Amino acid sequence: MTRLHNLAPDMKSSFAHKITTDLKESRISWQLTLAFIPIAFASYLFHELGHWTLGELTGNTMTISLNNSGPRKGVFNNDLAALWSSIGGPLFTILQAALFLMITRFTRSIYAWSVGFFAVFSRTFSLVFGGLDLQDEAHIASMLQVSKYLVAGIVLIILFLLLWKSTRLMKLKNKALGYFLVLGVVAVLLVIGANSML
Repeated sequence: MTRLHNLAPDMKSSFAHKITTDLKESRISWQLTLAFIPIAFASYLFHELGHWTLGELTGNTMTISLNNSGPRKGVFNNDLAALWSSIGGPLFTILQAALFLMITRFTRSIYAWSVGFFAVFSRTFSLVFGGLDLQDEAHIASMLQVSKYLVAGIVLIILFLLLWKSTRLMKLKNKALGYFLVLGVVAVLLVIGANSML
């Protein structure tokens, strides 16, 4: 019993050392961890800005909030305007991932990579856990009369290719992606919590 008791502190110390080493290799600092909060909020707003922008460009007076954008009068001027506004959110999310891939290419900044990562993560999280039928991709598919899985698949393939490229540029290992997934889940839950209080 004494021997097992003496091993426990060593195991705890070894586990803590492994996590610390993994985080350092993954370039995750406390500053980056804190930065994930504004990255998450800005990413959600940027996605909604896509809906707002294309809605406004098609002649609708739009409203915008943290996790919603729609016409002020409750309905779009026409079906084409509704389609373009629905496309705006995923389009801006893809633009975010692409823009920060380019920034990552030139700066090799883990912060820039994180913004691109979160664009991919947040869209994937919404599609997987938010109910596909409630997402933009399902609305787009319905209006185009194609499979909702086709539209969601196209969006996710584009996003994952952008993430794959930027991850290769940063030379991050799969283990690092696991830690970033945890950060992503925490950040998304904070956004969802804040949105429910608004």
